[in-house]
Amino acid sequence: MRNSAISPVLSAVLVCWAALAGAFEIEEDTLFAGSGAGGELRILSTTDTVIFAPLLQAFQAIRPDVSIRYTVASSQEVYRALYEEGADYDLAISSAMDLQMKLANDGFAQGWRGAGALDWPVWAMWQDRLFAFAQEPVVLIVSRAGLGDLPVPRTRQDMINLMRDYPDVFRGRIGTYDPTQSGAGYMFATQDARQSDTFWRLAEVMGGMQPRLYATSGDMIADLQAGDLVMAYNVLGSYAQARLDADAGETIVALEDFTLTLLRTALIPQQAPSPELGGAFLGFMLSADGQRIIASETGLPAIDAAALAAGPHLRPIRLGPGLLVFVDPLKRQRFLDEWRAAVQQPSDQP
Repeated sequence: MRNSAISPVLSAVLVCWAALAGAFEIEEDTLFAGSGAGGELRILSTTDTVIFAPLLQAFQAIRPDVSIRYTVASSQEVYRALYEEGADYDLAISSAMDLQMKLANDGFAQGWRGAGALDWPVWAMWQDRLFAFAQEPVVLIVSRAGLGDLPVPRTRQDMINLMRDYPDVFRGRIGTYDPTQSGAGYMFATQDARQSDTFWRLAEVMGGMQPRLYATSGDMIADLQAGDLVMAYNVLGSYAQARLDADAGETIVALEDFTLTLLRTALIPQQAPSPELGGAFLGFMLSADGQRIIASETGLPAIDAAALAAGPHLRPIRLGPGLLVFVDPLKRQRFLDEWRAAVQQPSDQP
């Protein structure tokens, strides 16, 4: 579920213009009005407006001459808008690292050599075309009320054991991404499979529980809070941290066998009408002030090598051509066929 509410302190205008914007599906479109003397910065993003608004406002505080049109779409729609439709945006931001890598690798991203690129960690960028600006764990969320007296799982094997031993607790009440609908969900599933064979055992056992499948982390969080789910697997950590209430027994678990760590990335599209504005905002995100605002005001964890080093269970998804393996149409189809066989099992319930 995308949260389309706009903070009352914003002077933004929500414009419902999806039908006019092209064939790709838009979820939110907001204009942050500046004087206009410096032009309009057009950003296409998978990150909800309410999360990114503090960063947009901070940029406008130093560039009040620039208006910002901030458009939100799913990761697959962001990719389609640029790869298939040549949509005219100055910056593309996505949580689907593999799709961003495909865009950069296939010539859909401009090179950028701004000041921020010179000091940026080599593991947080690819060539001069794709830059990570935030990192966050992909987590399990758990309802303590739903579990009752059962222990909170700490590993994937714990999850498997609980579902096998107590199927009535979890049947119809465990959620995860539908990788056929979500670009980020597909990437998490393929990266899980690359990390450990446990993924396929977990998928099969989860499939026997008639899981609920989702397109967004927000919907999984909402259903867990409503009592419809006991657990949700592969949820974006920043969304969970912002919305779950530990006092209400809503628990975030970074699984100890391994926890995937997502890098949110940005690129300047090859067809950007104002690439200088895209570069200015990208440089701001990578600056010390931008990283501070990302960490303190958006709820997204900033780039932090020390945090990764301190958590040996954290497994960053690396930027590089390796991300393209499962983007290949034949490999994608083969993976999804295996996933459907494991997870979408016919119900034997009346």
